[in-house]
Amino acid sequence: MVSTPTIGVLALQGDVREHLEVLGSVGVRAVAVKDAAALARVDGLVLPGGESTTISMLAIRWGLMEPLRAAVRDGLPMYGSCAGMILLADTVLDGRADQQPIGGIDMVVRRNAFGRQVDSFEGDVDFPVLGPEPIRAVFIRAPWVESVGPGVEVLASVPVAAGDRIVAVRAGSLLATSFHPELTGDHRVHALFATMVRRGT
Repeated sequence: MVSTPTIGVLALQGDVREHLEVLGSVGVRAVAVKDAAALARVDGLVLPGGESTTISMLAIRWGLMEPLRAAVRDGLPMYGSCAGMILLADTVLDGRADQQPIGGIDMVVRRNAFGRQVDSFEGDVDFPVLGPEPIRAVFIRAPWVESVGPGVEVLASVPVAAGDRIVAVRAGSLLATSFHPELTGDHRVHALFATMVRRGT
Protein backbone atom coordinates (compact mmCIF):
# COMPACT_ATOMS: atom_id res chain seq x y z
CA MET A 1 0.00 0.00 0.00
CA VAL A 2 1.33 3.44 -0.99
CA SER A 3 0.82 5.78 2.00
CA THR A 4 1.18 9.04 0.07
CA PRO A 5 0.52 8.28 -3.58
CA THR A 6 0.95 10.68 -6.45
CA ILE A 7 -2.32 11.21 -8.31
CA GLY A 8 -2.32 13.09 -11.57
CA VAL A 9 -5.07 15.12 -13.20
CA LEU A 10 -5.15 14.97 -16.98
CA ALA A 11 -4.50 18.61 -17.84
CA LEU A 12 -5.60 18.96 -21.45
CA GLN A 13 -8.89 20.80 -20.89
CA GLY A 14 -11.56 21.11 -18.21
CA ASP A 15 -11.70 21.70 -14.46
CA VAL A 16 -8.15 20.62 -13.71
CA ARG A 17 -7.42 23.12 -10.93
CA GLU A 18 -10.49 22.13 -8.91
CA HIS A 19 -9.50 18.45 -8.90
CA LEU A 20 -5.91 19.28 -7.96
CA GLU A 21 -7.12 21.31 -4.98
CA VAL A 22 -9.47 18.58 -3.72
CA LEU A 23 -6.85 15.86 -4.14
CA GLY A 24 -4.44 17.91 -2.10
CA SER A 25 -6.98 17.94 0.74
CA VAL A 26 -7.33 14.13 0.91
CA GLY A 27 -3.71 13.33 1.70
CA VAL A 28 -2.16 12.66 -1.70
CA ARG A 29 0.38 14.45 -3.87
CA ALA A 30 -1.52 16.00 -6.79
CA VAL A 31 0.17 16.84 -10.09
CA ALA A 32 -0.94 17.93 -13.55
CA VAL A 33 -0.38 15.40 -16.34
CA LYS A 34 0.14 16.75 -19.85
CA ASP A 35 2.33 14.12 -21.50
CA ALA A 36 3.23 10.45 -21.46
CA ALA A 37 6.31 11.02 -19.31
CA ALA A 38 4.21 12.60 -16.54
CA LEU A 39 1.61 9.84 -16.89
CA ALA A 40 4.30 7.22 -16.27
CA ARG A 41 5.17 8.82 -12.90
CA VAL A 42 1.73 8.75 -11.25
CA ASP A 43 0.03 6.11 -9.11
CA GLY A 44 -3.46 7.12 -10.23
CA LEU A 45 -5.12 9.55 -12.64
CA VAL A 46 -8.21 11.77 -12.64
CA LEU A 47 -9.93 12.50 -15.94
CA PRO A 48 -11.70 15.80 -15.25
CA GLY A 49 -14.96 17.24 -16.43
CA GLY A 50 -14.86 19.46 -19.48
CA GLU A 51 -15.61 18.74 -23.13
CA SER A 52 -15.09 15.05 -23.85
CA THR A 53 -14.57 15.51 -27.59
CA THR A 54 -11.95 18.21 -27.06
CA ILE A 55 -10.09 16.15 -24.45
CA SER A 56 -10.14 13.15 -26.78
CA MET A 57 -8.85 15.14 -29.76
CA LEU A 58 -6.09 16.78 -27.70
CA ALA A 59 -5.04 13.41 -26.27
CA ILE A 60 -4.66 12.09 -29.80
CA ARG A 61 -2.85 15.20 -31.02
CA TRP A 62 -0.37 15.14 -28.14
CA GLY A 63 0.32 11.43 -28.34
CA LEU A 64 -1.45 10.57 -25.09
CA MET A 65 -4.35 8.40 -26.23
CA GLU A 66 -2.42 5.15 -26.63
CA PRO A 67 -0.45 5.64 -23.38
CA LEU A 68 -3.76 6.27 -21.58
CA ARG A 69 -5.27 3.10 -23.02
CA ALA A 70 -2.15 1.15 -22.10
CA ALA A 71 -2.34 2.53 -18.54
CA VAL A 72 -5.93 1.29 -18.25
CA ARG A 73 -4.88 -2.15 -19.50
CA ASP A 74 -2.01 -2.20 -17.00
CA GLY A 75 -4.39 -1.46 -14.12
CA LEU A 76 -3.55 2.17 -13.32
CA PRO A 77 -6.40 3.44 -11.12
CA MET A 78 -8.41 6.16 -12.88
CA TYR A 79 -11.36 8.29 -11.85
CA GLY A 80 -13.44 10.08 -14.46
CA SER A 81 -15.98 12.80 -13.64
CA CYS A 82 -18.56 13.89 -16.25
CA ALA A 83 -16.46 14.09 -19.44
CA GLY A 84 -14.06 11.70 -17.73
CA MET A 85 -16.87 9.15 -17.39
CA ILE A 86 -17.48 9.41 -21.14
CA LEU A 87 -13.78 8.85 -21.81
CA LEU A 88 -13.73 5.69 -19.68
CA ALA A 89 -16.77 4.15 -21.37
CA ASP A 90 -16.35 1.32 -23.84
CA THR A 91 -19.40 2.60 -25.76
CA VAL A 92 -20.59 6.22 -26.15
CA LEU A 93 -24.00 7.22 -27.52
CA ASP A 94 -24.64 10.65 -29.08
CA GLY A 95 -20.93 11.35 -29.42
CA ARG A 96 -19.24 12.88 -32.44
CA ALA A 97 -18.00 10.59 -35.18
CA ASP A 98 -14.38 11.63 -34.53
CA GLN A 99 -14.64 11.17 -30.76
CA GLN A 100 -12.50 8.35 -29.35
CA PRO A 101 -12.90 7.13 -25.76
CA ILE A 102 -10.06 5.68 -23.75
CA GLY A 103 -12.36 2.86 -22.69
CA GLY A 104 -11.94 0.39 -19.87
CA ILE A 105 -15.37 0.25 -18.23
CA ASP A 106 -17.89 -2.12 -19.79
CA MET A 107 -20.72 0.40 -19.95
CA VAL A 108 -22.81 2.32 -22.44
CA VAL A 109 -22.82 6.06 -21.69
CA ARG A 110 -25.11 8.63 -23.26
CA ARG A 111 -23.38 11.97 -23.77
CA ASN A 112 -25.27 15.11 -22.58
CA ALA A 113 -28.09 12.84 -21.40
CA PHE A 114 -29.49 15.30 -18.86
CA GLY A 115 -29.72 18.08 -21.44
CA ARG A 116 -27.92 21.27 -22.38
CA GLN A 117 -26.11 23.79 -20.21
CA VAL A 118 -29.41 25.40 -19.20
CA ASP A 119 -30.59 22.03 -17.89
CA SER A 120 -27.69 21.73 -15.45
CA PHE A 121 -28.73 21.14 -11.87
CA GLU A 122 -27.56 20.29 -8.36
CA GLY A 123 -29.06 17.77 -5.95
CA ASP A 124 -28.48 15.15 -3.27
CA VAL A 125 -27.60 11.64 -4.45
CA ASP A 126 -27.54 8.48 -2.34
CA PHE A 127 -24.07 6.95 -2.61
CA PRO A 128 -24.03 4.09 -0.06
CA VAL A 129 -20.32 3.21 -0.26
CA LEU A 130 -19.57 6.75 0.97
CA GLY A 131 -21.79 6.39 4.05
CA PRO A 132 -25.39 7.10 5.02
CA GLU A 133 -25.33 10.80 4.15
CA PRO A 134 -26.13 11.57 0.49
CA ILE A 135 -23.56 13.39 -1.58
CA ARG A 136 -24.24 16.79 -3.10
CA ALA A 137 -23.85 16.41 -6.83
CA VAL A 138 -23.51 19.01 -9.60
CA PHE A 139 -24.65 17.87 -13.05
CA ILE A 140 -23.42 20.07 -15.94
CA ARG A 141 -24.38 18.82 -19.43
CA ALA A 142 -23.93 15.48 -17.75
CA PRO A 143 -23.96 11.99 -19.20
CA TRP A 144 -25.68 9.01 -17.67
CA VAL A 145 -25.04 5.29 -17.96
CA GLU A 146 -27.54 3.40 -20.07
CA SER A 147 -26.27 -0.07 -19.17
CA VAL A 148 -23.33 -1.88 -17.58
CA GLY A 149 -21.64 -5.21 -18.07
CA PRO A 150 -21.43 -7.95 -15.43
CA GLY A 151 -18.12 -6.73 -13.97
CA VAL A 152 -19.32 -3.19 -13.25
CA GLU A 153 -20.62 -2.15 -9.81
CA VAL A 154 -23.37 0.48 -9.79
CA LEU A 155 -22.65 2.96 -6.98
CA ALA A 156 -25.39 5.57 -7.46
CA SER A 157 -28.49 6.29 -9.55
CA VAL A 158 -30.93 9.18 -9.84
CA PRO A 159 -34.63 9.15 -10.79
CA VAL A 160 -35.69 10.71 -14.09
CA ALA A 161 -38.95 10.57 -16.02
CA ALA A 162 -37.92 7.40 -17.84
CA GLY A 163 -36.79 5.64 -14.65
CA ASP A 164 -33.62 5.47 -12.59
CA ARG A 165 -30.40 6.34 -14.40
CA ILE A 166 -26.94 5.27 -13.28
CA VAL A 167 -24.60 8.15 -12.38
CA ALA A 168 -21.69 6.42 -10.61
CA VAL A 169 -19.90 3.14 -11.25
CA ARG A 170 -16.78 1.22 -10.28
CA ALA A 171 -15.02 -1.53 -12.22
CA GLY A 172 -11.80 -2.86 -10.72
CA SER A 173 -9.34 0.03 -10.60
CA LEU A 174 -11.67 2.41 -12.48
CA LEU A 175 -14.21 4.79 -10.92
CA ALA A 176 -16.57 7.17 -12.73
CA THR A 177 -19.31 9.68 -11.88
CA SER A 178 -21.48 11.69 -14.23
CA PHE A 179 -21.43 14.61 -11.79
CA HIS A 180 -18.77 16.99 -10.43
CA PRO A 181 -17.93 16.31 -6.74
CA GLU A 182 -14.96 18.67 -6.99
CA LEU A 183 -17.37 21.64 -7.08
CA THR A 184 -19.32 21.01 -3.86
CA GLY A 185 -16.93 20.89 -0.93
CA ASP A 186 -17.77 17.21 -0.30
CA HIS A 187 -14.51 15.35 -0.85
CA ARG A 188 -15.68 11.78 -0.22
CA VAL A 189 -15.50 10.64 -3.84
CA HIS A 190 -11.88 11.81 -4.08
CA ALA A 191 -11.12 10.16 -0.75
CA LEU A 192 -12.61 6.92 -2.08
CA PHE A 193 -10.42 7.16 -5.16
CA ALA A 194 -7.34 7.92 -3.06
CA THR A 195 -8.06 4.75 -1.06
CA MET A 196 -8.35 2.77 -4.30
CA VAL A 197 -4.97 4.14 -5.41
CA ARG A 198 -3.32 3.35 -2.10
CA ARG A 199 -4.58 -0.23 -2.32
CA GLY A 200 -3.65 -0.49 -5.97
CA THR A 201 -7.18 -1.49 -6.92
